Amino acid sequence: MFPARRWQAPGDSALTPHMASTVNARIPLSLLEAIRRIDTPNDPTETEYVTELRNKRLGLSDTVYTQIRRYNDAMKRGQRIPFAEAEGLGTLIGRRPDAATLFHNAGEILAQTIYESISATTRGTIRTLPGFMSRPLALKQIKDVSGKFFEGTLERTGSFLTLKVPDSVTVNGAPRSVGCVFYETAFRDLLKMLIDSGEQVDHVHCAQRGEGACEWRAEWRSVNH
Repeated sequence: MFPARRWQAPGDSALTPHMASTVNARIPLSLLEAIRRIDTPNDPTETEYVTELRNKRLGLSDTVYTQIRRYNDAMKRGQRIPFAEAEGLGTLIGRRPDAATLFHNAGEILAQTIYESISATTRGTIRTLPGFMSRPLALKQIKDVSGKFFEGTLERTGSFLTLKVPDSVTVNGAPRSVGCVFYETAFRDLLKMLIDSGEQVDHVHCAQRGEGACEWRAEWRSVNH
């Protein structure tokens, strides 16, 4: 249904194939949710032309609604989605003129759902305890979700956190690393919600540039602690 392609830089004959075979259902779900939201008209008067809009806007199509339900069901059951399927969504978004906005919005959606997956008690503890007590707890949570949702690893080096994602579903979605905005936004927003940090997140390595894996570095500090 959603075609996938591997990014090939000029002069490259092939790239090392990705190792991941499946991804967390929240990944493709957030991508489709972003498409649906941006394609849904803000003007109530446009609802008169729903049939016409569905023909023009992918986010309003029955196919997208069916897939969203499928991913929601998979998420509830703990079922994973084929990597190629999620990657195909990244490619689909990358072909749109509003790709950068869509990847950004999808990252925001993913961060919010990941944050809400952490227990309210744990979130409250992190937000209220002094930094020297809450930060180790926050670091543990971020490490856990990095593996569970991003299929990546998180390391702390001094005052910095580095998120490494060897198998990004969006890195090949568009040229100039536009698809990487998805993970970058999710990482930044998650840090912001947990510890009021993450204002500055740098994409220090990119698989699309032939650097092996995508990596993002953020300051490990809290505004309020």
